[in-house]
Amino acid sequence: MSRLRKLLDRFEPLFTQGGKLEKYAALYEMIDTVFYSPSTVTRGTPHVRDAVDLKRVMIMVLIASIPAAVMGMYSVGLNANIAIADLGLAGAGGWRGVLLAYIGYDPDNLLACFLHGLLYFLPIYLVTFVVGGLWEVLFATVRNHEVNEGFFVTSWLFALILPPDVPLWQVALGISFGIVIGKEVFGGTGKNFLNPALTGRAFLFFAYPAQMSGNVWVPVDGYSGATALALAAEGGLEAITGSGITWTGAFIGTVPGSIGEASALACLLGAIILVYMGLASWKIMLGVVLGLAAMTTVFNLIGSDTNPMFAIPWHWHLVVGSVAFGLVFMATDPVSASMTETGKWVYGALIGVMVALIRVVNPAYPEGVMLAILFGNVFAPTIDWFVVKANIRRRIRRSV
Repeated sequence: MSRLRKLLDRFEPLFTQGGKLEKYAALYEMIDTVFYSPSTVTRGTPHVRDAVDLKRVMIMVLIASIPAAVMGMYSVGLNANIAIADLGLAGAGGWRGVLLAYIGYDPDNLLACFLHGLLYFLPIYLVTFVVGGLWEVLFATVRNHEVNEGFFVTSWLFALILPPDVPLWQVALGISFGIVIGKEVFGGTGKNFLNPALTGRAFLFFAYPAQMSGNVWVPVDGYSGATALALAAEGGLEAITGSGITWTGAFIGTVPGSIGEASALACLLGAIILVYMGLASWKIMLGVVLGLAAMTTVFNLIGSDTNPMFAIPWHWHLVVGSVAFGLVFMATDPVSASMTETGKWVYGALIGVMVALIRVVNPAYPEGVMLAILFGNVFAPTIDWFVVKANIRRRIRRSV
């Protein structure tokens, strides 16, 4: 009984009707809690704290990925302009050459480099959006569902993980496979266990490996070279630095590659935004880094006389290839990642370990991030199942 209630009980005879005090008991209790702390309080967080919904989540993910997209387009244009200058070409061919004739191909001109890269990214995204959007509308119509905003992020991320010179018909095939097989056959958004963008990318890799791996993705006819990871597989860290690639350059984003993976710095900015907004798990991100660092350190200690990838340190693995982009925007997908707090650590570490294993031990595929994340997606439900079972066992032991 509250203190105020006890006080009012002393004056109960003053009330002409005995039930009057009971009638206003709830009011008295409410007034009492204004002046005194009740003995029983809510320990959890049951109250609605914001109005975040799927649309706002998708918008924030798009905003977080904008730095990576901008730096990726700049990197594509920068390397293309450098290649044009080195080869002594007059400029780009086709319709891009007509548009870029008014801007030029100066590698030192930020706007010229960005617009050159934009002219490669924009067709890829338009094909992705139109073809994937048609599939979304078709399935929504058949199921009598509304078309949700999840596809906007899927299409955007899918375009960012493709090389700039990928044929557009392959873009259409890849997004079709990712949407239909990777998501819609399981029921649509929120019911898929694989990341749809990575599913489409994996299909293209296995169906058309020549366009998805190998030489440098610099969209200039007559230019050839090798990616940083391909150089590492051939000659280790010495081959990377000998080609003029520096760790700082790879971190900032001047090394050729897929559009979104160019800048680890831009991906870091995106990670800060996602973590601050509570949209991505920092535990998964840190777990990937720790798993990758631990496994590569083991390889560094073991060493190899025949495989130079054993000697690549972990901080180089973070900035070359798509590790940064993958751990920020792909591994943290809330639908296909682990949901338990402990499971997030295990899930992230598993992906990091698998990246190192695929890159170092498998000589035919020196990237590894895409396959490692899909591997983690497959095991995420199992990881959560074991975590939940372990929690149940601990609670049972505490209760007996």
